[in-house]
Amino acid sequence: IIVIFMNINELIAIVKKKLLTQINIENLKIEDKTFLHKNHKGNQDGKFHLKISIESKELKEMNTIESNKKVYKVLEIEIKNFIHSLQLSIS
Repeated sequence: IIVIFMNINELIAIVKKKLLTQINIENLKIEDKTFLHKNHKGNQDGKFHLKISIESKELKEMNTIESNKKVYKVLEIEIKNFIHSLQLSIS
């Protein structure tokens, strides 16, 4: 088993780079909302809560399920390993 720890700044940098290179995005904002989970039973160290706001014509042309699936597919590894919760806003 390989355990890799990542800090929030590294995670945000990776998420930003992946989204910008794999989806046509006009504007992108990523916020760390991990503090919202500090006292939750399911909270784990090294797992983060991200709020991602994306402005993208490409995603807006898809239905909500398709656009969310595309973002989740791009961030598959990060979601599996480092993201506890993801708030997604697409406009």
